[in-house]
Amino acid sequence: MSDTFLTTAEINDMPKSVMIFGCGYVGTALAQKLIKACVRVGALTRNASQAADLKKLGVSEVVVEDLHATAWHPVLKDDYDAVVNCVSSAGGGLEGYRKSYVEGQRRILEWVEGSAIRSYVYTGSTSVYPQDGGIEVDETADTTAAPPTGQLLLESEQILMDAPHRIESRYVLRLAGIYGPGRHYLLDRMRSGERVIPGVGDYFLNLIHRDDITSAIYTLLTCAASGNSGIYNLADNHPTTKAKMVEWLAGQMGLPTPQFDPDQVSSRLQGRGGRMPSRRISNRKFSQTFAWQPIHPDFRSGYEALI
Repeated sequence: MSDTFLTTAEINDMPKSVMIFGCGYVGTALAQKLIKACVRVGALTRNASQAADLKKLGVSEVVVEDLHATAWHPVLKDDYDAVVNCVSSAGGGLEGYRKSYVEGQRRILEWVEGSAIRSYVYTGSTSVYPQDGGIEVDETADTTAAPPTGQLLLESEQILMDAPHRIESRYVLRLAGIYGPGRHYLLDRMRSGERVIPGVGDYFLNLIHRDDITSAIYTLLTCAASGNSGIYNLADNHPTTKAKMVEWLAGQMGLPTPQFDPDQVSSRLQGRGGRMPSRRISNRKFSQTFAWQPIHPDFRSGYEALI
Protein backbone atom coordinates (compact mmCIF):
# COMPACT_ATOMS: atom_id res chain seq x y z
CA MET A 1 0.00 0.00 0.00
CA SER A 2 1.21 3.50 -0.78
CA ASP A 3 1.62 6.08 1.97
CA THR A 4 0.48 8.79 -0.45
CA PHE A 5 -2.07 7.39 -2.88
CA LEU A 6 -5.06 5.49 -1.50
CA THR A 7 -7.44 3.28 -3.43
CA THR A 8 -11.16 4.01 -3.33
CA ALA A 9 -11.67 0.93 -1.15
CA GLU A 10 -9.07 2.13 1.33
CA ILE A 11 -10.65 5.57 1.55
CA ASN A 12 -14.09 4.08 2.15
CA ASP A 13 -12.82 1.65 4.78
CA MET A 14 -10.43 4.03 6.55
CA PRO A 15 -11.30 4.82 10.18
CA LYS A 16 -11.61 8.54 10.78
CA SER A 17 -9.60 8.35 14.01
CA VAL A 18 -7.20 5.92 15.74
CA MET A 19 -5.93 5.94 19.32
CA ILE A 20 -2.48 4.35 19.75
CA PHE A 21 -1.54 3.14 23.23
CA GLY A 22 2.15 2.57 23.98
CA CYS A 23 3.13 4.81 21.08
CA GLY A 24 6.84 4.07 20.85
CA TYR A 25 8.97 2.52 18.13
CA VAL A 26 6.15 0.83 16.20
CA GLY A 27 3.39 3.21 17.23
CA THR A 28 5.22 6.31 16.03
CA ALA A 29 5.78 4.82 12.57
CA LEU A 30 2.11 3.80 12.46
CA ALA A 31 1.01 7.29 13.52
CA GLN A 32 3.05 8.81 10.72
CA LYS A 33 1.47 6.47 8.17
CA LEU A 34 -2.05 7.22 9.41
CA ILE A 35 -1.55 10.98 9.52
CA LYS A 36 -0.39 10.88 5.87
CA ALA A 37 -3.70 9.16 5.13
CA CYS A 38 -5.56 12.05 6.82
CA VAL A 39 -6.57 10.00 9.87
CA ARG A 40 -6.85 11.81 13.20
CA VAL A 41 -4.44 10.11 15.62
CA GLY A 42 -4.20 10.18 19.39
CA ALA A 43 -1.38 8.64 21.42
CA LEU A 44 -0.43 7.61 24.93
CA THR A 45 3.21 7.24 25.94
CA ARG A 46 5.07 7.19 29.25
CA ASN A 47 7.98 9.13 27.74
CA ALA A 48 7.80 12.95 27.78
CA SER A 49 10.38 13.45 25.01
CA GLN A 50 8.54 10.93 22.87
CA ALA A 51 5.35 12.90 23.47
CA ALA A 52 7.01 16.06 22.17
CA ASP A 53 8.09 14.23 19.01
CA LEU A 54 4.57 12.92 18.48
CA LYS A 55 3.11 16.41 18.73
CA LYS A 56 5.59 17.64 16.11
CA LEU A 57 4.53 14.74 13.91
CA GLY A 58 0.94 15.98 13.97
CA VAL A 59 -0.66 13.69 16.56
CA SER A 60 -3.76 15.59 17.68
CA GLU A 61 -3.93 14.41 21.29
CA VAL A 62 -0.93 13.15 23.26
CA VAL A 63 -1.13 11.89 26.85
CA VAL A 64 1.93 11.14 28.99
CA GLU A 65 0.92 8.50 31.55
CA ASP A 66 1.50 4.89 32.56
CA LEU A 67 -0.95 2.69 30.69
CA HIS A 68 -1.60 0.42 33.68
CA ALA A 69 -2.80 3.34 35.83
CA THR A 70 -6.19 5.04 35.54
CA ALA A 71 -4.97 8.65 35.65
CA TRP A 72 -5.16 9.00 31.87
CA HIS A 73 -8.87 8.13 31.66
CA PRO A 74 -10.19 11.66 32.41
CA VAL A 75 -7.29 13.28 30.50
CA LEU A 76 -8.13 11.66 27.18
CA LYS A 77 -10.92 13.83 25.78
CA ASP A 78 -11.52 12.78 22.17
CA ASP A 79 -13.48 9.81 20.83
CA TYR A 80 -11.87 7.31 18.47
CA ASP A 81 -13.12 4.82 15.89
CA ALA A 82 -10.26 2.35 16.37
CA VAL A 83 -7.69 1.36 18.99
CA VAL A 84 -4.16 0.03 18.64
CA ASN A 85 -2.40 -1.31 21.73
CA CYS A 86 1.29 -1.73 20.91
CA VAL A 87 2.66 -1.25 24.42
CA SER A 88 6.03 -2.75 25.39
CA SER A 89 7.16 -3.96 28.79
CA ALA A 90 7.78 -1.26 31.39
CA GLY A 91 10.71 -3.29 32.72
CA GLY A 92 10.91 -4.82 36.16
CA GLY A 93 10.65 -8.48 35.21
CA LEU A 94 7.36 -10.32 35.49
CA GLU A 95 5.71 -7.50 37.42
CA GLY A 96 6.58 -5.11 34.61
CA TYR A 97 5.03 -7.52 32.11
CA ARG A 98 1.87 -7.77 34.22
CA LYS A 99 1.55 -4.00 34.49
CA SER A 100 2.14 -3.30 30.80
CA TYR A 101 0.31 -6.16 29.15
CA VAL A 102 -2.36 -7.41 31.56
CA GLU A 103 -3.25 -4.32 33.59
CA GLY A 104 -2.69 -2.06 30.60
CA GLN A 105 -5.13 -4.11 28.52
CA ARG A 106 -7.70 -3.89 31.29
CA ARG A 107 -7.34 -0.10 31.58
CA ILE A 108 -7.90 0.35 27.84
CA LEU A 109 -10.99 -1.83 27.89
CA GLU A 110 -12.35 0.10 30.87
CA TRP A 111 -11.89 3.29 28.85
CA VAL A 112 -13.50 1.68 25.78
CA GLU A 113 -16.58 0.53 27.72
CA GLY A 114 -19.73 2.12 26.38
CA SER A 115 -18.07 3.20 23.13
CA ALA A 116 -18.57 1.67 19.69
CA ILE A 117 -15.09 0.68 18.53
CA ARG A 118 -14.72 -0.42 14.96
CA SER A 119 -11.32 -2.18 15.29
CA TYR A 120 -9.04 -3.07 18.20
CA VAL A 121 -5.54 -4.27 17.31
CA TYR A 122 -3.20 -5.63 19.98
CA THR A 123 0.44 -6.49 19.26
CA GLY A 124 1.59 -9.44 21.32
CA SER A 125 4.57 -11.72 20.74
CA THR A 126 5.51 -15.09 19.28
CA SER A 127 7.34 -15.71 22.58
CA VAL A 128 4.09 -17.35 23.74
CA TYR A 129 5.17 -20.44 21.76
CA PRO A 130 7.35 -22.94 23.67
CA GLN A 131 8.12 -25.13 20.65
CA ASP A 132 11.72 -26.05 19.77
CA GLY A 133 13.54 -28.36 17.37
CA GLY A 134 13.19 -26.24 14.24
CA ILE A 135 9.54 -27.13 13.61
CA GLU A 136 7.07 -24.84 11.85
CA VAL A 137 4.68 -23.13 14.26
CA ASP A 138 1.29 -21.69 13.41
CA GLU A 139 -1.54 -20.28 15.52
CA THR A 140 -2.85 -23.76 16.41
CA ALA A 141 0.34 -24.66 18.31
CA ASP A 142 0.02 -25.56 21.99
CA THR A 143 0.97 -22.67 24.29
CA THR A 144 0.36 -24.34 27.66
CA ALA A 145 4.12 -24.64 28.29
CA ALA A 146 4.81 -20.97 27.47
CA PRO A 147 7.39 -19.29 29.75
CA PRO A 148 6.09 -17.06 32.58
CA THR A 149 6.33 -13.91 30.44
CA GLY A 150 4.48 -15.71 27.66
CA GLN A 151 1.73 -16.72 30.08
CA LEU A 152 1.13 -13.06 30.89
CA LEU A 153 0.96 -12.21 27.19
CA LEU A 154 -1.57 -15.00 26.69
CA GLU A 155 -3.62 -13.65 29.58
CA SER A 156 -3.65 -10.23 27.95
CA GLU A 157 -4.79 -11.75 24.65
CA GLN A 158 -7.63 -13.56 26.37
CA ILE A 159 -8.78 -10.43 28.19
CA LEU A 160 -9.23 -8.70 24.85
CA MET A 161 -10.86 -11.60 23.05
CA ASP A 162 -13.33 -12.23 25.92
CA ALA A 163 -14.21 -8.58 26.60
CA PRO A 164 -18.00 -8.02 26.40
CA HIS A 165 -17.63 -4.71 24.60
CA ARG A 166 -19.01 -3.24 21.39
CA ILE A 167 -15.88 -3.93 19.38
CA GLU A 168 -16.69 -4.84 15.80
CA SER A 169 -13.32 -6.45 15.04
CA ARG A 170 -10.57 -7.47 17.46
CA TYR A 171 -7.17 -8.74 16.39
CA VAL A 172 -4.08 -10.07 18.15
CA LEU A 173 -0.86 -9.86 16.14
CA ARG A 174 1.83 -12.10 17.62
CA LEU A 175 4.98 -10.34 16.48
CA ALA A 176 8.30 -12.01 15.72
CA GLY A 177 11.55 -10.23 16.61
CA ILE A 178 11.28 -6.57 15.63
CA TYR A 179 14.02 -4.78 13.71
CA GLY A 180 14.31 -1.74 11.48
CA PRO A 181 15.73 1.80 11.40
CA GLY A 182 17.45 2.54 14.70
CA ARG A 183 16.82 -0.99 15.97
CA HIS A 184 19.50 -3.41 14.77
CA TYR A 185 21.51 -4.59 17.78
CA LEU A 186 23.42 -7.42 16.07
CA LEU A 187 24.40 -5.18 13.17
CA ASP A 188 25.69 -2.53 15.59
CA ARG A 189 27.83 -5.08 17.43
CA MET A 190 29.42 -6.25 14.20
CA ARG A 191 30.00 -2.67 13.02
CA SER A 192 31.80 -1.93 16.29
CA GLY A 193 34.35 -4.63 15.45
CA GLU A 194 33.07 -7.42 17.67
CA ARG A 195 34.49 -10.71 16.45
CA VAL A 196 32.99 -13.09 19.00
CA ILE A 197 29.23 -13.46 19.53
CA PRO A 198 28.06 -15.05 22.80
CA GLY A 199 26.05 -18.25 22.52
CA VAL A 200 25.38 -20.39 19.47
CA GLY A 201 24.08 -19.65 15.99
CA ASP A 202 22.33 -22.86 14.98
CA TYR A 203 18.79 -21.83 15.94
CA PHE A 204 16.16 -20.17 13.76
CA LEU A 205 15.53 -16.45 14.09
CA ASN A 206 12.04 -15.19 13.32
CA LEU A 207 12.00 -11.53 12.35
CA ILE A 208 9.61 -8.81 11.25
CA HIS A 209 10.58 -5.36 9.99
CA ARG A 210 8.97 -2.35 11.66
CA ASP A 211 7.51 -1.20 8.34
CA ASP A 212 5.85 -4.58 7.83
CA ILE A 213 4.24 -4.33 11.26
CA THR A 214 2.77 -0.93 10.40
CA SER A 215 1.67 -2.28 7.02
CA ALA A 216 -0.12 -5.20 8.72
CA ILE A 217 -1.85 -2.98 11.30
CA TYR A 218 -2.87 -0.57 8.54
CA THR A 219 -4.35 -3.50 6.63
CA LEU A 220 -6.44 -4.48 9.65
CA LEU A 221 -7.62 -0.94 10.29
CA THR A 222 -8.83 -0.60 6.70
CA CYS A 223 -10.52 -4.00 6.69
CA ALA A 224 -14.28 -3.56 7.02
CA ALA A 225 -15.11 -7.26 7.49
CA SER A 226 -15.61 -8.25 11.13
CA GLY A 227 -15.63 -11.99 10.49
CA ASN A 228 -11.84 -12.22 10.58
CA SER A 229 -11.32 -11.28 14.22
CA GLY A 230 -8.74 -13.54 15.83
CA ILE A 231 -5.10 -14.29 16.56
CA TYR A 232 -2.45 -14.04 13.84
CA ASN A 233 1.30 -14.57 13.68
CA LEU A 234 3.29 -11.80 12.04
CA ALA A 235 6.75 -12.71 10.77
CA ASP A 236 8.57 -12.48 7.46
CA ASN A 237 8.41 -15.29 4.92
CA HIS A 238 11.80 -16.88 5.51
CA PRO A 239 13.10 -17.65 9.01
CA THR A 240 16.88 -18.12 9.05
CA THR A 241 19.49 -19.34 11.49
CA LYS A 242 21.44 -16.75 13.41
CA ALA A 243 24.68 -18.12 11.97
CA LYS A 244 23.50 -17.58 8.37
CA MET A 245 22.40 -14.07 9.19
CA VAL A 246 25.75 -13.20 10.79
CA GLU A 247 27.64 -14.66 7.83
CA TRP A 248 25.58 -12.64 5.33
CA LEU A 249 25.91 -9.40 7.30
CA ALA A 250 29.67 -9.83 7.54
CA GLY A 251 29.90 -10.44 3.80
CA GLN A 252 27.83 -7.35 3.02
CA MET A 253 30.08 -5.17 5.18
CA GLY A 254 33.34 -6.76 4.04
CA LEU A 255 34.13 -8.02 7.54
CA PRO A 256 35.44 -11.37 8.79
CA THR A 257 32.58 -13.59 9.95
CA PRO A 258 32.39 -13.48 13.77
CA GLN A 259 32.63 -16.74 15.67
CA PHE A 260 30.05 -17.95 18.18
CA ASP A 261 31.25 -18.81 21.69
CA PRO A 262 28.83 -21.14 23.51
CA ASP A 263 30.71 -20.55 26.76
CA GLN A 264 29.67 -16.90 26.72
CA VAL A 265 26.00 -16.73 27.58
CA SER A 266 23.99 -13.55 28.07
CA SER A 267 21.92 -13.25 31.24
CA ARG A 268 18.79 -13.41 29.09
CA LEU A 269 19.74 -16.85 27.78
CA GLN A 270 21.28 -18.42 30.87
CA GLY A 271 18.07 -20.27 31.63
CA ARG A 272 17.70 -21.43 28.01
CA GLY A 273 20.96 -23.30 27.56
CA GLY A 274 22.61 -20.38 25.79
CA ARG A 275 20.11 -20.25 22.92
CA MET A 276 16.60 -19.20 22.07
CA PRO A 277 14.05 -21.87 21.12
CA SER A 278 14.46 -22.87 17.49
CA ARG A 279 11.16 -22.78 15.58
CA ARG A 280 9.93 -21.37 12.29
CA ILE A 281 6.97 -19.04 12.75
CA SER A 282 4.43 -19.24 9.95
CA ASN A 283 2.65 -16.07 8.76
CA ARG A 284 0.44 -18.10 6.40
CA LYS A 285 -2.86 -17.43 8.20
CA PHE A 286 -2.45 -13.66 8.16
CA SER A 287 -1.09 -13.56 4.61
CA GLN A 288 -3.90 -15.65 3.19
CA THR A 289 -6.71 -14.07 5.19
CA PHE A 290 -5.83 -10.48 4.32
CA ALA A 291 -3.98 -10.95 0.99
CA TRP A 292 -0.94 -9.38 2.65
CA GLN A 293 2.73 -9.82 1.85
CA PRO A 294 5.67 -8.25 3.69
CA ILE A 295 7.65 -5.45 2.12
CA HIS A 296 10.73 -7.28 3.38
CA PRO A 297 10.15 -11.01 2.80
CA ASP A 298 13.43 -11.95 4.50
CA PHE A 299 16.16 -10.39 6.62
CA ARG A 300 18.33 -9.68 3.56
CA SER A 301 15.74 -7.33 2.12
CA GLY A 302 15.25 -5.57 5.43
CA TYR A 303 18.93 -5.17 6.29
CA GLU A 304 20.11 -3.99 2.87
CA ALA A 305 18.78 -0.51 3.62
CA LEU A 306 20.22 -0.56 7.15
CA ILE A 307 23.83 -1.48 6.29
